[in-house]
Amino acid sequence: MEIARDDQPRPLSTCWLYWIAVPTGDQAGVIASLGLTRPVPVTFAEAEAVIDEDGHGEAEDNPDGMARVYVSPEIEGWTLVIGPWCDPCDSDRSDEVLRLCVDLSSRYGAAQAYYFGTQNDGSAWLIAEHGVVVRRYCETGEAEDGLLTLGQPLVQEQAERQRIGLPPAWDESEREGEAEEEWKWRAFDMAPEIASALGVSPLALTAAMRVRGVGVLAETPVPVD
Repeated sequence: MEIARDDQPRPLSTCWLYWIAVPTGDQAGVIASLGLTRPVPVTFAEAEAVIDEDGHGEAEDNPDGMARVYVSPEIEGWTLVIGPWCDPCDSDRSDEVLRLCVDLSSRYGAAQAYYFGTQNDGSAWLIAEHGVVVRRYCETGEAEDGLLTLGQPLVQEQAERQRIGLPPAWDESEREGEAEEEWKWRAFDMAPEIASALGVSPLALTAAMRVRGVGVLAETPVPVD
């Protein structure tokens, strides 16, 4: 498929958005590292439609959205991998996504995974650097969120907590306390902000961004029973 040279970045959004961000233009290397196969070139507009369809589980041959992901071209020095398969807080995927980000960060220096629900359905972020998990935090309203917390609060988390009058660090045992309720609601919306602060967010793509290469849809590895 021939993609027009003037195909330009656009915000890639759906009600439920999941992605991995890697600071590299090595699209082929990212695809290989994640075990993805059968890449097929797509435009940004086509990618947005697929992301929306998979986020809603509307594809008959991909009802849970896990069978494929969109892998972006290099955008401002980053490659994005987008689809429910990238969810850092899903009970069935969180361990594997953590492992994948650790492996990618060992190769490329860093890797991040995010979840964001645009209908006030929460946020999650996972930051790995040089083979080590720096932070994982989920605020999605699920009882298991606290069990997934790893590492110390990011600078962005600490600054926002201070802005709303809370101590920059906190004990997970106090997660259900009344004083933390304001933070929980604020954290529901923070994934795109953290992604933009640390790299590139799919929700903030613009036609002015530097792009190299062509985005593709790729099949995810078949789960091993």
